[in-house]
Amino acid sequence: MKKITLENTYEWEIHSEFMNLPYDIKVAIPSTPPPQAGYPIIYVLDGNAYFSFARDVIRLQSKRAAKTFIDSAIVVGIGHPGDDEAVSKRRFYEFTAPAEAYIYPERLKRFGKKEHGGAERLMKFIQFELKPEIEKHFSVDQQKQALFGHSLSGLFTLWALFTQPKAFQTYLVISPSIWWNDHELYHYANEFLQKTDKQSDVKLFIAVGEHEAFMVNDAKQLFSQLERDFNCSLYIAPEENHASVVPTTISRAFRFAYTR
Repeated sequence: MKKITLENTYEWEIHSEFMNLPYDIKVAIPSTPPPQAGYPIIYVLDGNAYFSFARDVIRLQSKRAAKTFIDSAIVVGIGHPGDDEAVSKRRFYEFTAPAEAYIYPERLKRFGKKEHGGAERLMKFIQFELKPEIEKHFSVDQQKQALFGHSLSGLFTLWALFTQPKAFQTYLVISPSIWWNDHELYHYANEFLQKTDKQSDVKLFIAVGEHEAFMVNDAKQLFSQLERDFNCSLYIAPEENHASVVPTTISRAFRFAYTR
């Protein structure tokens, strides 16, 4: 037996000055030459779990883009070093916005409280440290950038849209944790609607599994706030749950990113 190396895929660790933490960065590059404007790019949060899914979807389906509507793109996985417990602690910190207080649902109280409120610093890492590093090494179309997140990282992706809508052109979220901190995200959505140009080209894809109980209603409510004024889509995945919905829905999310 021998180890295999993924074709056109790179990995390195970046230490963020904003977060004072290391990140495991994986980057998959198309095998075809870049367009004149550069490659489209998809930044994938929770890269430990979802980089490989995203890479394979782009690699396989871009070969028949005329049928799949998925073009070649750079895929960047933003991952966390460490074991599952360490990654869980970082997720609760990095993917949640600063707040004066945090309200825990009953189902989480038995796990004890974790540190929260690092979303602003994470966004600075992505914008001012990670993006320049990627663009230094690879040809990127800055007008075709997408951010992808699931669960808590889906919550962060929505928060990023509502607070910095020009950071990306497309925001892709699956099973976002809208419930977090007593649904505080709805307040960010309202502020976003009041301040943002209704003719904005920003795009939002929301998906949730049919069997995700209250998360379905949360997604529906958020979509109803946004659908009148923005290019957004809601997909409820039949027979899927919180764990199964990503691999069965990620292709649909990426097609939405490329559809104009």
